[in-house]
Amino acid sequence: MAKLDVTKSRIEAVLAARRCPAEAVRINRGYTIVYQGRAVSRIRERGERWEVVWWSHRDKWESIGDFGGMDFDTIEEAVEYILDDPMGIVW
Repeated sequence: MAKLDVTKSRIEAVLAARRCPAEAVRINRGYTIVYQGRAVSRIRERGERWEVVWWSHRDKWESIGDFGGMDFDTIEEAVEYILDDPMGIVW
């Protein structure tokens, strides 16, 4: 029996509530949001917080912002940030 991934379930619950057809995939120590076969963003656990990173023009995951990463208290807040995409870099 596969182990239940509660964090992945929480991410997918937010995606479903917002009617987003993307999915969460657990890779290494984080969760990649995949939409239409393309990785659009990644959420990494940083202690008790969650950091959202993006796939940059340098062909690697990078923090968002010039003054450090975008960190959130809950995984749900991180997913909402990705869905809202206020900087226009994810979708």
